[in-house]
Amino acid sequence: MPTECNADLFGFASVEGRRVEAGFDGGAISSNAGAMLLGAADRAVGLVDRFAGCFRDSRRSELVEHEVRTLVGQRVFGVALGYEDLNDHDWLRHDPVMAVLAGKLAARRKDCAPAAGKSTLNRLELGRPAPTRYHKIGHDGAAIEALLVDLFVEAHASPPEEIVLDFDATDDPLHGNQEGRFFHGYYGNYCYLPLYVFCGRHLLAAKLRVSNIDGSAGAVEEAARIVDQIRSRWPAVRIVLRADSGFAREPLMAWCEANGVDYLFGLAQNVRLNRAIAEELAEAAAESALTGAPARRFRDFQWTTRKSWSCRRRVVGKAEHTQGEANPRFVVTSLSAQRADARALYEDIYCARGE
Repeated sequence: MPTECNADLFGFASVEGRRVEAGFDGGAISSNAGAMLLGAADRAVGLVDRFAGCFRDSRRSELVEHEVRTLVGQRVFGVALGYEDLNDHDWLRHDPVMAVLAGKLAARRKDCAPAAGKSTLNRLELGRPAPTRYHKIGHDGAAIEALLVDLFVEAHASPPEEIVLDFDATDDPLHGNQEGRFFHGYYGNYCYLPLYVFCGRHLLAAKLRVSNIDGSAGAVEEAARIVDQIRSRWPAVRIVLRADSGFAREPLMAWCEANGVDYLFGLAQNVRLNRAIAEELAEAAAESALTGAPARRFRDFQWTTRKSWSCRRRVVGKAEHTQGEANPRFVVTSLSAQRADARALYEDIYCARGE
């Protein structure tokens, strides 16, 4: 019995004089079309080209199929699309969208794909600051760190009067036996604890760290680097550091005070702090009992620890009663009462950290 072959095209009833056909010759198809928008954004700011410029390639150029720009761009776009594992690139290297983003629709060698696979990308990720015999691709760590701040500054047509730098640490969960893994009691899992610095929607720093450290570890060094770079371009800008209570540490606050940088940090409650706003807590509890709604009061006062702080600092206490119980919160700041009263300091400036 002869084989019955299906046609490549099926015709359907026409609509308004136009043919309607179903085709099965789609060829190379990708589910990563959204990356085309990322590519357009990259062309506007030149991120991949500038990032690739932070690397030094000591490979023999006549033998290189995948240039550093291709490797860097492929890794950046892959992570943005959710492909964190290098193994994913063994099939992503054949993805037509990746080829378009690399600006290279076909490989020069017959045994290669337009984009790189995991083994080639691994050479990039295992590179050292200076190229060696066995690690031909090196990188300039300082230039990479400075790039994010440069992009932030260049996004402004004119220098702002004031900027707020948000410092934050959060968990990066681990699901294997990665080097440096530790169990973090607060997050309840094995994780790394990266440090991030944002200004609005702009990322200024991302530092991968192990999790058996204080959440503020390295914050002074990052603040010094970022503030110095910003002030070299915007010498008159006012800078405020904002973070949760994990950053209310003497070294960071003292550095801010010594370098003309303001700060606003959460402050972990304790018996002495709660006692300082006991009257306000009682008033909030009475109002909440009367109205059936949450109630809050604020108190502005000078305070210091018994040993760890070097001086008295401005503290604002939020005395809140909600859902039938007290909910005291505190912040410590170098901002003056003229800059913001207690309520505005907490509700308008500190709480905006969540945005």
